[in-house]
Amino acid sequence: MGRRGPALLLVLAVLTVIAPAPSEAIPVVGPVGTYRNPVLAADFPDPFVLNDNGVYVALATNAYGHNVQLVTSPDLRTWVLHRDALPALPAWAVPGRTWAPSMLRTTGGYVLYYTARHRTGGIHCIGRAFGTAPTGPFVDPNPIPLVCQSGYRGGSIDPSPYVDERGRPWLLWKSEGTPGIEPTRIWSRPLRADGLELAGRATELLRTDQAWEGPIIENPAMVRAGGKLLLFYSGGRWQTAGYAINWAHCHSPAGPCTKDLGPWVASAGAVAGPGGQEFFRDPKGALWMAYHAWDADRVGYDRGGRRSLRIDRVVMRDGNPVLYGPTHTEGVPFG
Repeated sequence: MGRRGPALLLVLAVLTVIAPAPSEAIPVVGPVGTYRNPVLAADFPDPFVLNDNGVYVALATNAYGHNVQLVTSPDLRTWVLHRDALPALPAWAVPGRTWAPSMLRTTGGYVLYYTARHRTGGIHCIGRAFGTAPTGPFVDPNPIPLVCQSGYRGGSIDPSPYVDERGRPWLLWKSEGTPGIEPTRIWSRPLRADGLELAGRATELLRTDQAWEGPIIENPAMVRAGGKLLLFYSGGRWQTAGYAINWAHCHSPAGPCTKDLGPWVASAGAVAGPGGQEFFRDPKGALWMAYHAWDADRVGYDRGGRRSLRIDRVVMRDGNPVLYGPTHTEGVPFG
């Protein structure tokens, strides 16, 4: 789940403001050479990465005065900062609490999904905004959110789109819970072809039920790999080293889904509290996981930590996903 980070200064040697839209750039064959995590050292929680014709567009939770952070890269190593992807919030949304953005590419343009706090009642809701380019600007003219489950206490957060084998888009998200009263749950619901409206009923896919998760599961992300439909999620408390990632096998985007016994990826060595995962493929078709994590010696904003952007390869072995990571050393090969 995304929370607002400290107002840290961006390092201009790493990030340069404004670049051409990815759709105008020349596609690349694929990432070459090596990389080192974090690939972006700034605070970049709940990352989402889209491969847009060989240029990578990454979104993240609000920080540095942006409602939605947006950076692009031609090679997954060097990143360019763009202006706020969502410069104006709709009237229902409280400023400064815009979390866990994601993006869907459609035939008509791009849809940005995001979480914000509703002015009425203070619950969390999911909005959608439209843009003609993946770098925005995105505009949300809607007077009401797309998803707002007031009956589930804290509302709805962490939207993530998935396009099934028939080309139909779906939206996944998490409903907030209350420890000991209401479990946190992962949901899915079909979308209209343009991604701007819902087009079917919601189905519960998962809920908290493993000890390591504590009271929280969140950040759903669905991907098809190795002939399986996999649903990944984060569990535990995001501000601790106990935050981790697990996965479930789903029969369809509407479920049913069966969890693996987790966690699948947890704190290791210099990497603490990995989570907020999303998935993308490079031009060669290789599957990658984008995620955030703390440096192990600085867990939490009160200790000067940052949830920085990291990437690592995912492969299927014996029907199960395997992450080549979490890595943190120099010279990790892309291939």
